[in-house]
Amino acid sequence: MAQELEMNRYSRQIMLPEFGLGGQMKLKNAKILVIGAGGLGCPILQYLAASGVGHLGIVDNDLVDISNLHRQILYHTTDIGLAKAPTAAKKLEALNPFVQTKVYEVRLDSSNAEAIFQGYDLVIDGSDNFATRYLVNDTCVKLGTPLIFGSILKFEGQVSVFNFQNGPQYRDLFPEPPPRDEVPNCSDIGVIGILPGLIGMYMANEAIKVICGLGTSLSGKLLHINSLTNTTNIFNIPKNKTALVSNKSAEIQAEIPEMDYSTFLSEQKSDPDAIIILDVREKTAFESHNFGGINIPLQELPKRVGELPENKRLLVCCQSGIRSKSAVSFLLNRFRGNIFSLSGGIGSARE
Repeated sequence: MAQELEMNRYSRQIMLPEFGLGGQMKLKNAKILVIGAGGLGCPILQYLAASGVGHLGIVDNDLVDISNLHRQILYHTTDIGLAKAPTAAKKLEALNPFVQTKVYEVRLDSSNAEAIFQGYDLVIDGSDNFATRYLVNDTCVKLGTPLIFGSILKFEGQVSVFNFQNGPQYRDLFPEPPPRDEVPNCSDIGVIGILPGLIGMYMANEAIKVICGLGTSLSGKLLHINSLTNTTNIFNIPKNKTALVSNKSAEIQAEIPEMDYSTFLSEQKSDPDAIIILDVREKTAFESHNFGGINIPLQELPKRVGELPENKRLLVCCQSGIRSKSAVSFLLNRFRGNIFSLSGGIGSARE
């Protein structure tokens, strides 16, 4: 009887020729770990549970807050103050009793990540900070576990698949974390409530495709969606074959071309138009102090790369020289040379 009820529940997707009973059984046998039960985690968990994923792990140590409710629609007003992970698990089990959940009501860090990730077929990162993203990526790379990535801010979101079928990892897109004072987040800048649903559904869709071997995944691709302008773009992510992960952390061994500030001043003095400056800090930081040039925040660079001149030398700068290296790593795969990161960043430059 239970088996018949399950087949009826999933009948509309089982009838798809590309999916079939075989696809449904792959979902039933899958173990997927979701990092974060917030804006992205809610739609991811809801759709994966409804689709019949057999085992869902939920990592979150936060509480439901009233400010969450405009976008985290898994929760209700009566849930305010409750722990997110066990509350989400209870709701998912009510949504689909054939799905098993496991709650990790802890803060993910380097001391517990590997133990938690063990045994899962796929990890989905719905976190909202760079420290967790790099930790999740590095742990997945070490364990050989595919990773679904997503991020949201204001009206825009990104989705990709990392560490899948020998494809790129997150550090191939962003080699190093940016400084904390340069990192925008939804708490400071905001996010439209519908956006986590859009991006979360794309992430859940990629997870189903990876588990079931369907279609073409976003491995090696970055999907960018602007919900305000109704535009989508897909950018290639070249794999950095020299990216290595150690037992403690991951680091990029590839050389990033740099230029120090004195060299820049010398070249600018001889020819003021020889070098174009690209400042990849946020607009507010750029407006408070800059060396001139073009301001394109790092997060916007993939969609605005066409604004950059291809016949000029480019000096990329940020506050400390970390985000500029990430930008140069990305741009070198497009322009092949004549691009440098300002060594030490604007903070260390002296007139």
